[in-house]
Amino acid sequence: MTDSSPSPEENEAQAPAAPQPHPWAELGPDRFRLVRLAPLPTDRDSGQRPLRFVELGHIERHTPQQSLMKLFIRLPGQILSKKHNVLEIWADHQAKQLRFGPDTGLRVEPVNRGLGRFLLAQGTLWAQKRWAHYLVEGGALAAKDITGDDMRLRRDHCLLSQGFEVLYPESQQLKATYSAPRVSSLRPDWNREKVQILELTDAAAMLEQADRTLLEQENKIRDIQERLNKVRREDGALRFTIACLIAFSLFQAGLLIWIATR
Repeated sequence: MTDSSPSPEENEAQAPAAPQPHPWAELGPDRFRLVRLAPLPTDRDSGQRPLRFVELGHIERHTPQQSLMKLFIRLPGQILSKKHNVLEIWADHQAKQLRFGPDTGLRVEPVNRGLGRFLLAQGTLWAQKRWAHYLVEGGALAAKDITGDDMRLRRDHCLLSQGFEVLYPESQQLKATYSAPRVSSLRPDWNREKVQILELTDAAAMLEQADRTLLEQENKIRDIQERLNKVRREDGALRFTIACLIAFSLFQAGLLIWIATR
């Protein structure tokens, strides 16, 4: 009896099929809001933190089995990886469980501006209005993006402030896990002095105020320029008068010397 090797077609049939991405995985935002990042003192690690305006994108999908909300932070004039500035919240209605994503972790740019807490708070507000009794699925925290103790402490503080628990194995301080008992135990607040959602009327009022301030500054600059021009004209007249006096004095001195020598 001889063994026959399987053909390439049989090998392809026996190989497990690659998992298909979820139909909602590549969804983009369909609603947008304006977010103001307050100016903060220069940080040793993150550098300067000036006033900035970013865009908050939002999309939802619902079925009887599950729901999804995705939040996006877009920076004007900057293109980031699809893995950055995205928060996903998946609700499993059969298991009555909530999961935070993406699986690669929440990566936020710019760092140290309060955006991490802001996104988690927005997701918590959305979930608590609907499924406050759902369980929260925990997970592992990525360690490869943590470059120092300060960054790790900021990440842990962000999670603890929002009601999560952060656990480290006794033998290793780099790898950690996060968890929470239920959606109702999470905190839906953030530092509103650092991050502020602007409605259209607020944005319009800010633009009007900026325009008025700019007009006032232009008027002040025009007044100063006029005073400078006046001073320059007076200075020119004084210089001409002084030059004439010097010339007359020299003429007088020359005339006296001529008379004395004659």
